[in-house]
Amino acid sequence: METLTIGDFAARSGVAPSALRFYEREGLIRSTRTGGNQRRYDRAELRRVAFIRIAQQVGVSLDEIRTALADLPENRTPTKADWARLSAHWRHRLDEKIALMERLRDQLTGCIGCGCLSLHRCKLINPDDRLASDGTGPQVLLNPDAAGTSG
Repeated sequence: METLTIGDFAARSGVAPSALRFYEREGLIRSTRTGGNQRRYDRAELRRVAFIRIAQQVGVSLDEIRTALADLPENRTPTKADWARLSAHWRHRLDEKIALMERLRDQLTGCIGCGCLSLHRCKLINPDDRLASDGTGPQVLLNPDAAGTSG
């Protein structure tokens, strides 16, 4: 099987060598060593790195990624079917993230939802800072179902 040096692997994967070494220390990817102790990566590891990068982009933690990869038979590279199965577990979180991004986009210019930068003039959404009893931070954007329930 063809192997790649860390430089070639980094160039091909789009991930810095330091990140590859970190992924390896964390048990997310594997390499072999030459007689001179240089890392060599199987080309198949590229798919694992792609899997890691995409999972991170949707907000999956490295611990969750590690668990997902460990659940694969014999620590093999994820297939399309594996990705479909694993990503189904993360779909709800991704849907929540999309909804938050849409709320941020739609309310960004007028309101921060109420954290509140405009306490003295915010008479419509948060009169008398009543949302403070719902929790800290921008309740309207982060928790729209609960925000304003304290009346």
